[in-house]
Amino acid sequence: MKLNTIKRTAICMSLFAAVGCTDNFEEINTNPQGFSQEQLEQDFNHIKAGFAPMFNNIQVIGSGLEDQYQLQQNLNSDIWSGYMATPTGFRGGSNNTTYDLIDGWNDAIWTNAYPNVMFNAYDIANKSKGKFDNFYALSLILKVEGMHRVTDIFGPIIYSQFGKNAPIGYDSQEEVYNQMFSELDFAVTELTKRVDAGEPTAFADADMSSYKGSYKAWVKFANTLRLRLAMRIVKVNPTLAKEQAEKAVAQKFGVMTANSDAFRIISPTFFNSIAKINDWLDIRMSADMESILKGYNDPRIAAYFETSAQFPGQYKGIRTGINIGGKGDHERFSGIGEVVQTNVIFLVTTAEAYFLRSEGALRGWNMGGDAKTFYEMGIQSSFDQRGAAGVSAYMADNVSLPIAYVDPSFPENNGGPVNNITIAWDEAVTNEVKLQRIITQKWIAGFPEGQEAWSDYRRTGYPKLLPVVVNNSGGKISTALGVRRINFVQSEISNNNAGVATGLAKLGGPDNGGTRLWWDVNTPNF
Repeated sequence: MKLNTIKRTAICMSLFAAVGCTDNFEEINTNPQGFSQEQLEQDFNHIKAGFAPMFNNIQVIGSGLEDQYQLQQNLNSDIWSGYMATPTGFRGGSNNTTYDLIDGWNDAIWTNAYPNVMFNAYDIANKSKGKFDNFYALSLILKVEGMHRVTDIFGPIIYSQFGKNAPIGYDSQEEVYNQMFSELDFAVTELTKRVDAGEPTAFADADMSSYKGSYKAWVKFANTLRLRLAMRIVKVNPTLAKEQAEKAVAQKFGVMTANSDAFRIISPTFFNSIAKINDWLDIRMSADMESILKGYNDPRIAAYFETSAQFPGQYKGIRTGINIGGKGDHERFSGIGEVVQTNVIFLVTTAEAYFLRSEGALRGWNMGGDAKTFYEMGIQSSFDQRGAAGVSAYMADNVSLPIAYVDPSFPENNGGPVNNITIAWDEAVTNEVKLQRIITQKWIAGFPEGQEAWSDYRRTGYPKLLPVVVNNSGGKISTALGVRRINFVQSEISNNNAGVATGLAKLGGPDNGGTRLWWDVNTPNF
């Protein structure tokens, strides 16, 4: 980790940097090359300029900014999802990985999202809403993609009140989700209307995704995003979840069905930030990934991970939440593989869309097919995405199980297999077992996007993960359940304390990592 850049400053501290200190807005936004506002407005450049920061900060992308991604996601959800682990004993081993949540790290989640995603969505809305609604619609989809991740981390957040005078109040997570569904309604309706009219895109040159400005592709993405959010709330509001999920699938362009539909951000020059963190030897394969992928003889392992430098020809992971005596003890275990050695970053995949439909069908929703078919299409889509062979034999395997984890040097870190589920679909088992199978394969297919995997784990309890060996939370976070959320950030507490108080009132529990979010309901899956 490059600690010197953690202390970077903003125009103002906290959220007020985005909306509360803009008396000199025109001066700040004057183009240094001397272009006039009229020139900037040609070809809608005054609107389009706001999209790049949104694309680049859903996950932080950029040379020299990898430490911000490390704090934004890698040292929290990438690890808590069971995807990755660190050999580095940050802060004497008492850190996020051992459930001693570090506020100075976790601030980065908020301070990257609000000035870059939320502010630019707000700015684009002010310039385009009611006048150039194609751009407004596109900004709404990106805003929902960026900010649902933030509410799924903290719970109550600033959303509807963004841009108001201080103190800025927080919305409950339920209020945020309801607004997001409404925003997706507007975006889908607006862009579908333009596709039906045969209107050419005006967004191609500003689109950093693989869609190249295609309004139809963006509608499919919005529908799939709606399906994701619908499934998130299935235990807290099953009626709304079913309504929104069926709406997503029934819309005339539907959800993602081909791998070309996946939402991929394509950076012109920069690789996935995980590649650099991997080079720092700060992130490695997890014990859970080793247990499940090796147990299944899963051919995707070769794309996901490197073989170990310490144990040539073998894949070796690290258990999260262990005592780390020195970085050298585990740093030569398996690094992250070719999946991150690319400038293409997958945020929503077609495999995910199929697994979501599989779960929906399992719940009796109209998803356009049955759970088994969508389950197998999800696996097929993932194999195709990663260029893996042998999918038919893999899907037919009803014998292979995850294996025990063994730490070659520190037996106190060993653990028996916990996610004891086979691969092949079985109609005879309970819905609970079917769900475990769906989420396990969804988890494998989603790598390395740990934010979504962590949310699924909190919602369903699957896949079952090895518990931490060391829990430094002081009783705030359950070893069995893991981290459920992240504390409200210190920059907000310092600069918008009255606003944070409104969030705390809507949280439903103490401001710590053990409090469940609104959709994270302690009830059975069925």
